[in-house]
Amino acid sequence: MSIEKAEIAISALQHYMFCPRQCGLIHIERLWEENFLTAKGRQMHSRVHEAADETRENVRICRSLELISESLGISGVSDVVEYHADGTIIPVEYKRGKPKEGKEDEIQLCAQALCLEEMHGKSVTCGYLYYGTTKRRLEVPIDNSLRNLTIDIISRTAEIINSGITPAGKYSKKCRSCSL
Repeated sequence: MSIEKAEIAISALQHYMFCPRQCGLIHIERLWEENFLTAKGRQMHSRVHEAADETRENVRICRSLELISESLGISGVSDVVEYHADGTIIPVEYKRGKPKEGKEDEIQLCAQALCLEEMHGKSVTCGYLYYGTTKRRLEVPIDNSLRNLTIDIISRTAEIINSGITPAGKYSKKCRSCSL
């Protein structure tokens, strides 16, 4: 499936799922404000991204790998990608908090898996979300349902960004944790 659009940052998908207005403010208007929550997330990601690549027990661990899917028009940088000796590829996305009620984190992880599949020509069947609050990895199956949802969100995010119009705000409880 080819989606005609400008290249979309994988992070924009998570921003869109959190709030379409936030996505527009960040990816159309290029606005950013940091608050306590975003600062904690930035610190966590800095530690992950600054660590060196390594090999442990036949698993090559790559950090800050550039990802792209030309067919979907998305790109980004991974937190961690594990390359197992049996050929299995597993993306790992780090999140500051705890598991969310929505699918925003899973969609971001699935987008990374779709990029890795296109880049390597191999199926990616699962990934992990590591949450800093719980200090646990949560396995996420990269199944057809999540793939279809992710492709739909890529399309919706592209529509907003390509329109050049930031959506109007709708107040919700999420607004309290938004830095914008």
